[in-house]
Amino acid sequence: MNGSVFEYPEKRLQRRHGPQGYLRHESFRPWLRDEFTFQCVYCLNRESWGQVTGDFEVDHFLPQSIHPDKKLNYENLVYACRRCNGAKGNGIIADPFYSLHTESIRCQNGEVTGKSLEAQRTIRVLDLNSPNMIRWRLLFVQIVDLALEHDESLFEMLTGLPANLPDLRRMKPPHNSRPEGVADSWFSRRVKSHDS
Repeated sequence: MNGSVFEYPEKRLQRRHGPQGYLRHESFRPWLRDEFTFQCVYCLNRESWGQVTGDFEVDHFLPQSIHPDKKLNYENLVYACRRCNGAKGNGIIADPFYSLHTESIRCQNGEVTGKSLEAQRTIRVLDLNSPNMIRWRLLFVQIVDLALEHDESLFEMLTGLPANLPDLRRMKPPHNSRPEGVADSWFSRRVKSHDS
């Protein structure tokens, strides 16, 4: 696999969902899980590698302490692991939708390299190349490669979607600026593939 579990998106991400009007930022969690394919937008840690509720958080990439007006703005929220969210703290980084794709960032041999200034700053602020992070990436590449070679069901579990996909059709935000995204959610895709 040569580290493909740590490949950033090929092109700039586009938001598929647009829930608005919730009174708590935690209410956006199911939408963000789906939006970010159940992994940390920064380091690419996957839900299937740990505990969902304990390891992943709703992150304000523009800190709410500096931008309180964006506290409940979906466009300012991302899905991040606890480690990356904690490392970022109140640090300012570029919107990951614009800075974290293969034109600006890549991972090779466990190390993340930024091709743009925004990506380089994100790597530095989040300490994505700490010795522990590099070891962690190399370990998971080996685990996934071994699973691919010896245990197909384990490989699917490590690289696939979680069993508990949120059914966004049942979510009723006060407003949704992108209602068409619900039909493109991972749950809806799974239902369509089972119906085919």
